[in-house]
Amino acid sequence: MDLQADDFYSALSHPMRLRALLLLKQEGELCVCELTHALALAQPVISRHLGQLKEAGLLLSRRQGLWVYYRVSDSLPEWVTQVIQTTIAGVSTTSPYQDDRQALHAMLDRPNQTCC
Repeated sequence: MDLQADDFYSALSHPMRLRALLLLKQEGELCVCELTHALALAQPVISRHLGQLKEAGLLLSRRQGLWVYYRVSDSLPEWVTQVIQTTIAGVSTTSPYQDDRQALHAMLDRPNQTCC
């Protein structure tokens, strides 16, 4: 994948897109409903942000029934992966990033447990 630095940083210029990307990297794959719960955003808002991250080449998606699941692309350049991992290491124990994970783990009706 030939992701340019300006496209990468532009995609992450909004705090919610950064939060979503870091949460996805830490958790693996998440349904849109899990992201709306964890980030406390309306579904259309989170879908727009996820669409921008996908358009930039940072995310992949798959549909399972009514639900759409997102994950960080496996084909990111090494430098992008390193930036993401370094960012996670630096902020994962701070707010709002730690709060996002706590909210996700507190969600009672997560997909694959029950429908959301």
